[in-house]
Amino acid sequence: MNKNEKLGATQGQVLSQDPHAVREPKENNLEMAIGHEVRIYRKKLGLTVTDLSAATGMSVGMLSKIENGNISPSLTTLQALSRALGVPITAFFRRFEEPRRASFVKAGEGINIERRGTRAGHQYSLLGHIDNNTSGVIVEPYLIKLTADSDVFPTFQHEGMEFLYMLEGEVVYRHAESLYTMQPGDSLFFDADAPHGPEVLVRLPALYLSIISYPQRRGADD
Repeated sequence: MNKNEKLGATQGQVLSQDPHAVREPKENNLEMAIGHEVRIYRKKLGLTVTDLSAATGMSVGMLSKIENGNISPSLTTLQALSRALGVPITAFFRRFEEPRRASFVKAGEGINIERRGTRAGHQYSLLGHIDNNTSGVIVEPYLIKLTADSDVFPTFQHEGMEFLYMLEGEVVYRHAESLYTMQPGDSLFFDADAPHGPEVLVRLPALYLSIISYPQRRGADD
C-alpha cells in the first residue's frame, strides 16, 4: 500500500478548506451584520443583485442598502431573502450574536469520565468539549491510557469519525477486519461505526490521543 492509499487519497482530490484564511471580525452593528451575511450567501449562489431582486421582488436599490447596512430590514423582508437564498432567517444574525468559544485544559487537569471501555481498565481523560457550537459538529478529544490492568476491547462502535495518535507504548488496534500496529507517532483515522479497539496490548503503559467527531444534535425547530 503506497502513501496516497494510506491517506485514503484519490487522484485529483484537493482539500477545499484554507486553514490560513482570515475572516473579518464580528460585526457590532446589527444592520451591518445582516447585510454582510446577505451578500455572502448571494455570492455563494453566484447571484447578482439584479438576480436577487428578481427572486425577491425587491428593488436593486433596496437590496444594495440592505447589503451595505444602511437600513434595518423588516421580518417580511428577511423572510423573502431567506426563501430566495435558501437559508434560515437565523443565518442572517450569526455574525452578530453567536459567540466563538474555546476550551483550555492544563496538563493533568482533563476530566476523567466513564465510557464503554472504562470497565475494561481503559482510562479516559476528556481534554475539552464545546456544545451548541457554530460548526454543526461535536468533537470530543480524549487522552486514553492503557496499563497492565487494562483488557483488550476491540468492539467499540459508535457514530461519527475517530482519529487516533499514538504517544507511548504499542498496541495492535483493530478496525473492522484490519489490524494496525500502533507505535509512537503513528495515527489512524476511521469510520467509527465499524467495530474497533485495541486487540493486542504489546507494550505498556500505552498512551494515545483519541478525537471523536459526530453530528451535533439540534432541536426540532432548527
